[in-house]
Amino acid sequence: MGAGVLQKSGDQGRRRRGRGRSRPMAEINVTPFVDVMLVLLIIFMVAAPLMTVGVPVELPKTAANSLPSEQEEPLTVTITAEGTVTLQTTEIARDELVTRLRAIAAERDSTRIFLRADGAVPYAQVMQVMGALNRGGFSNIGLVTEAGGPTLDEGG
Repeated sequence: MGAGVLQKSGDQGRRRRGRGRSRPMAEINVTPFVDVMLVLLIIFMVAAPLMTVGVPVELPKTAANSLPSEQEEPLTVTITAEGTVTLQTTEIARDELVTRLRAIAAERDSTRIFLRADGAVPYAQVMQVMGALNRGGFSNIGLVTEAGGPTLDEGG
């Protein structure tokens, strides 16, 4: 399935097929480009939700509204059911938490940090970590919960 080039030769007006002098095709075939872009779009749409990797935590449910988002990537500290503390995705010893947070706070503009704690973690441990967050330079602490939890009624 070859493609030939039609040429007009001289005054005769005859058309001839073959390998004569021909100009290169100056048009860009966009179809393969569009096909590749659509395939990449589908791949990224499927892969994007899988990229949110975190520490598995059973968050308590509450009826509170979500906080507005910021420009910087949110900094998150997680307390698992076993009591281990994780800064973003890195497990960290409790005695190193304040030092690491002070170093991070010196580089960031915002003092907001999010605390995720498993529902099975005792309240005292959560408060100890909150105190460490405050000593580390983060005074705006947001507690992360799951939506759809029970609400408190005034009559009950």
